[in-house]
Amino acid sequence: MVWVPLLLVACVMAGIGCARLCRASLAAARPTAPSAPEDSGLTLLEAAYLAGGPLRVTDLTLVAMHRERRLLLAHTGWATVVDSSTGSRDEWESAVLGAIGPGGQSPIPAVRPAVAAADSVRSLGRRLVDRGLAVPDAGRREIAAGVRAVRAAFLLCLALGTAAALLVPGAERPLVVAAFSLPLLASGLCLLIGRIEVYPYTRWASPAGQRLLSGLSPADPLTALATRGPAVLEPELRAALRGHAPARLP
Repeated sequence: MVWVPLLLVACVMAGIGCARLCRASLAAARPTAPSAPEDSGLTLLEAAYLAGGPLRVTDLTLVAMHRERRLLLAHTGWATVVDSSTGSRDEWESAVLGAIGPGGQSPIPAVRPAVAAADSVRSLGRRLVDRGLAVPDAGRREIAAGVRAVRAAFLLCLALGTAAALLVPGAERPLVVAAFSLPLLASGLCLLIGRIEVYPYTRWASPAGQRLLSGLSPADPLTALATRGPAVLEPELRAALRGHAPARLP
């Protein structure tokens, strides 16, 4: 019965990992009391943050400036300032121009994280959290840690089950496999549900924010970008945001 202690370890680790992920998911889904009156709608930037976080806000701002001919996003992955006038510039556009720098040209992979970390984007996130529409940073970190814990438990169960099956005589092997299948199945299902429900580990919008997002129509191209991401863009713009040229057909 040398495999019994290994089974106990596998069950304990699977239980801890699943409990941690479930607790984090429930905490993130718990309604929060908004500090402002009931919201009736979202701006495009707010929708972008709730759907994809700071990088989605950055992509929306870059594409909007490109469509207004204030910025050129080349399919080679470079952003070039076309119009730097301050007349109608807002704080997010200022963050983009500041990230590009005084030279007026910069690679987009360097611009995106710089804009995503700007004060204007962080303050947008804080306002959405205060309104009860976004999940706080601590909640996202807990969910990510929970998914990692469940994944580690799944791999540990698999390793311990394999080791136990090799240690016992052939006649006992079916019993060992059946016993280890329980924690393995539990952690595997929990990991699958976690990946589906909170992929990619961090759902930015709270339940209230998700309800507002579901009411937006993707008919407008910028709204579609805000809610669905760069996949809705034409190939040249997708390549620009990825930082490399699209594949050419022969």
